[in-house]
Amino acid sequence: QVQLVESGGGLVQAGGSLRLSCAASGFTFEYYAMGWFRQAPGKEREGVSCISHSNDSTYYPDDVKGRFTISRDNAKSTVYLQMSSLKPEDTAVYYCAAGPPACPLVPTAAWYDYWGQGTQVTVSS
Repeated sequence: QVQLVESGGGLVQAGGSLRLSCAASGFTFEYYAMGWFRQAPGKEREGVSCISHSNDSTYYPDDVKGRFTISRDNAKSTVYLQMSSLKPEDTAVYYCAAGPPACPLVPTAAWYDYWGQGTQVTVSS
């Protein structure tokens, strides 16, 4: 069965860094674009990055651009999210997701096919 398992979340001080990982199984990883979303309490799930199946295009919204970097290792069926200069407003549960091969202009949650269970990221001020 399809599985996406996130890891790497935790508590970090503002200005710090974290690297999230998402290990995929049960589908042909290299055929799918991969994305990261986050959801804070009382807020909608929002996309924070997307990387195409062939690793040739990425997407970031303005509020994380320059601070977050998505990458993937197709040989390991794993996608990563390197987060730096973290802010308290980055606090959320972070989810990875798999969708069609190319990232859309603005990825929405409905676009993705498979989801992980999420990992908590807490940034203290």
